[in-house]
Amino acid sequence: MSLTIAEKVLASHSGSDCRAGDIVVAGVDFCMSQDGTSTMMIKELVDLGFEKPRTAKGMAMVIDHSAPCPSAGVARVHARMRSFARSKSVPLIEVGEGVCHQVIPETGKIMPGDLVVGADSHTCTYGALNSCSTGLGSTDVAAAAQTGKLWFKVPESCSIVIDGVLGERVGAKDLALRVIGMLRADGATYKSVEYSGQTVGSMGMDGRMTLANMAVEMGAKFAPFAFDAVTATWYASRGFEAGQGVAADAHARYSGTVDIDASDLAPMIAKPHAVDNVCEVDAALGISVDQVFIGTCTNGRLDDLAAAARVLGGRKIKPGLRLIVAPASRRIYMDALEHGYIQSLMRSGAVILPPGCGPCVGTHAGIPSDGETVLSTANRNFKGRMGNNCGVSIYLGSPETAAASALKGEITDPREV
Repeated sequence: MSLTIAEKVLASHSGSDCRAGDIVVAGVDFCMSQDGTSTMMIKELVDLGFEKPRTAKGMAMVIDHSAPCPSAGVARVHARMRSFARSKSVPLIEVGEGVCHQVIPETGKIMPGDLVVGADSHTCTYGALNSCSTGLGSTDVAAAAQTGKLWFKVPESCSIVIDGVLGERVGAKDLALRVIGMLRADGATYKSVEYSGQTVGSMGMDGRMTLANMAVEMGAKFAPFAFDAVTATWYASRGFEAGQGVAADAHARYSGTVDIDASDLAPMIAKPHAVDNVCEVDAALGISVDQVFIGTCTNGRLDDLAAAARVLGGRKIKPGLRLIVAPASRRIYMDALEHGYIQSLMRSGAVILPPGCGPCVGTHAGIPSDGETVLSTANRNFKGRMGNNCGVSIYLGSPETAAASALKGEITDPREV
């Protein structure tokens, strides 16, 4: 029988001839946690008598959500992570290195065909690299680190085929919001989403990571992209040998197929307070904005910073508006400096934060005031998401839409700037 990517990966890691719906115990290649989830994971590992990870490629802990540290309480969390990591020889990715879902792929620990779990819901981002990766609770990730394996129900797979050429200043974030708007927040619950088609084939890795990252916002378990030349080039440019990778068989069975013509796609917006509350930017034009945030594991990569810098073009942002930018990793920050993107953003009035999650989770930098409106390139816009539940409205959009809106002080179609 022909197999999907998820079926192939779980079959190879469980040593079984499994199909969608089967329960398997599969070996895990790599696991991770971040500073918002590591406390519980460490407690569980201590209770289990943990000495070293039994996952095939080990594990990592990342300080990114509250970095640099904003309070004494969080400082104690970070100190506990450092102490545990030293005592167990677990790699710790420190403050300023960047967001877990960018810096971990940059280490080469995630390879095509891998099975990966992380104590963070957006671990599905690694699907762009031809892996099956998913976010789990801290106790489940601790179990994977301790035993090297976990049980999985093999998910059904959904095929999303995107053809056509994206218009000017329309990108992967707009596609992601379009898909979520179509399928809704529960439209792919516990499914493996496979993106393909002409548009995806010509898309760079930064854009693919954006699509994979937001798969969980429609309930997906995995979001594996097929291995191709783009995947191989991404690894080779970082000095890693990617191997052959995994692709679905020609007649693999899918629970459904979604066809999208990207050529007529407009910039998209997710309105408060749900990611699937999606409309074209025209339906939100003129809404006044107090703060714009460009960054996160969704849109803090080099292509995103470049797109924002191009739209701004060195012009000044609207007086009184705050434009906050957080590169997704130190490497991206340095590359953006080399290309002049950071300088351009700063000339426009942007505040550049250290690489990390920044305002996205609302634990420190960039918390909005009561009743303010924010346009963010993040992946969630729930009430209180950015640290203030007092009447704050969060709209989601692309880096291009964010930059255009920062110029005018209101939600703006980037094609009109």
